Amino acid sequence: MKMTGEQRIAASRQAVWEALNDPEVLKQCIPGCQSLEREADERLKATVAIKVGPIGAKFAGAVTLSDLDPPNAYRISGEGQGGVAGFAKGGAEVRLVDDEGATRLTYDVQAQVGGRLAQLGGAVIDATAKQLAGAFFKRFGEIVARPSEAAAAEQGGELTSGAGR
Repeated sequence: MKMTGEQRIAASRQAVWEALNDPEVLKQCIPGCQSLEREADERLKATVAIKVGPIGAKFAGAVTLSDLDPPNAYRISGEGQGGVAGFAKGGAEVRLVDDEGATRLTYDVQAQVGGRLAQLGGAVIDATAKQLAGAFFKRFGEIVARPSEAAAAEQGGELTSGAGR
């Protein structure tokens, strides 16, 4: 499965970069994430519980960051075992560019599943992946933009809802 997307985040590129490398921020954004801990500078250990169609599974796995180009881009790769449900592995190229006082985050994702999950069919897996990615980036944008919006409020700036972003 391949998927691409982008999101405009109301924060500086440096702030977005720092959040992309912060396990606590990522844990709050990953749907079903139960734990996310740094094992080494560029390696994280994760436990995530998700449901794909009728199959629910708890995945234990590792996430690796590579091709780091701070604060512009990196590659994030991961794989996890979900017991009898099967396995999932994949990666994403993530790029950040300045966008009129905000940051535009773009991503290209490739993922594979095996075992019982693979038997569900591409349409179910694709729909679930898109829903999970959408939930992740919506939450990520909310969390990263929050400090910027709080600072603007303190300085008397106006806050806008997330509508239309």
